[in-house]
Amino acid sequence: MANKKVVIIGGGPTGLGAAYRLRELGYDNWVLYEKSDDVGGHSTSHVDAQGFVWDEGGHVIFSHYPYFDKLIDDMLGKEVHERIRESWVYLKDVSVPYPFQNNLRYLPKPLQVSCLMGAATAAASRNGEAANFREWTLSTFGEGIAEVFMFPYNSKVWTTPLERMSKGWIAERVSVVDFKRLLENVLYEKDDVAWGPNNKFRFPLHGGTGEIYRRMARRFPDKVRTGKQLAEVDTAQRKVSFSDGTGDSYDVLISTAPLDLLAGMLKPADTRLREAAALLEHNDLLVMGIGLRKKIDTGKCWVYFADPEMPCYRATFFSHYSPFNVPNGDTEQYSSLMCEMSVPLGQTVDVERTYEEMLAGLMRSKILDEADRSRIISRYHRLVRYSYPIPTIDRDRALAILQPALMQQGIYSRGRFGAWRYEIGNMDHSVLMGVEAANHVVNGEKELVFYSS
Repeated sequence: MANKKVVIIGGGPTGLGAAYRLRELGYDNWVLYEKSDDVGGHSTSHVDAQGFVWDEGGHVIFSHYPYFDKLIDDMLGKEVHERIRESWVYLKDVSVPYPFQNNLRYLPKPLQVSCLMGAATAAASRNGEAANFREWTLSTFGEGIAEVFMFPYNSKVWTTPLERMSKGWIAERVSVVDFKRLLENVLYEKDDVAWGPNNKFRFPLHGGTGEIYRRMARRFPDKVRTGKQLAEVDTAQRKVSFSDGTGDSYDVLISTAPLDLLAGMLKPADTRLREAAALLEHNDLLVMGIGLRKKIDTGKCWVYFADPEMPCYRATFFSHYSPFNVPNGDTEQYSSLMCEMSVPLGQTVDVERTYEEMLAGLMRSKILDEADRSRIISRYHRLVRYSYPIPTIDRDRALAILQPALMQQGIYSRGRFGAWRYEIGNMDHSVLMGVEAANHVVNGEKELVFYSS
C-alpha cells in the first residue's frame, strides 16, 4: 500500500489492536480517534470516589491466539493476577458448579431426574434440524435442563425471545452434553468443572482491564485523539466529521463504531444499508458494584443467576481478580462484588429499586448477609450502552448486505459491534480483528478472525 492514510475510529481493543500492529509494521500514516476522554472502549475501567476499581462488565484475560498472549505479556509483564476459574450457578435455592448441565448432582433429586430424563430423550432423538436457539437448546439438552436453567438464564442475558435467536453463534460459548457423562457425574458424585476456554485466566494487577489499553495507547501518544465523537462519514470524499466540528480525510477507514450507527452516518445516505442495519439488535448493560469493608473469604470467581427474582445474571467477586481492585490493595479489610444486568433497548431502569433487589438476591444466595448492609462503603453503578450484539435470525442476512458494501468503499467495520458477531466478540478476538485488518491494509494478508465461520 503506497502510504495511504488510515483513520481508525475507536480506541477499544480492536482500534488499538490495529494501531499497535501498524506501529509494529513501521507504517506511520495513520491516526486514531476515540469519542471518550480515555481509551479502552467497553474494556476500560473506572475508579470510584472510595478507591474501588470497576470494569464495564466481567472481563478476564484468556486467549486463542499466541499474538494476543505476547501482547498481554508485553503490556503487563509480571503485573498480572492468575486464577483458576471457580464459577457457580445459583437457582432454586441451591448452588451448582458451572457448567450447570455437567453438575446435576447438586440439584434436588426431583430436578436431577427431570434433567436426566430430558437429556436422555434429547440424546436419543437429536436430529440437528433446529431452526433457532430455543429449538437447539431443547434438542441438545432436553426439556429439564432447558426449563430449569438454559431458558431462564439466557432470557436474562439476551432480553430477547430465544426463538428469535439463531443457533449459529454458539460454538464454544455453550457446553453441550454427553448423556453418558452426565449420568456418570450424578451416579459417581463427580464434579465436572474444567470446561471452557476461560477455565484459567489472568487479570491486570493494577488498574483493571483498562490498564492493558492505556498502556497500549502510551506506545503512540501522538497518534491518539480523544474526545472525538464520530458524526458523519462522507464516502464520496472519504472524509470523517466529528461532533466538535473537526474532521479528517482517509484512504482507508477502520471503524469500530457500532455498525448500525455507522450505517446511519454515511453520506450520501444509503437506504439499503440503513434498512439492513435496522435488522441488527443489541441490548445495554447495567453494572452495579458493591464495595464492602469486609473480607469475603471464598474461592469463587463469579456466580450465574437464573432465578427471575434476581435482576442480575451474574455476580463477580471482583476483589478476587486483583487485590488492587479495592482501596490500597487491602483484601483483608475490603472486598468488592460487581453485578451485571442486561437492559432491553429503550427500557429505563429504577437503579435504587434494582440495587435493593440485587442485594436481596445476594443475601438469598448466602453471598451476603443482612449485617453486610452496614459494611457497604461504595454503591457504584454505570449504564453501559451497546453491551451484547444479539445474534438474531436476521443478523447474518443484514451483515451479508452491510459488510461487502462497506468494504467496497474502503471501510473495515471490525470489533465487537463493528463486526456485530458475538461469537468473535471476546477481547482476544477483538484485538486480533484490529491486528489482522492492519495486516490486510498494509500487506494484503487475509483476515482470519473476521472471516471465521
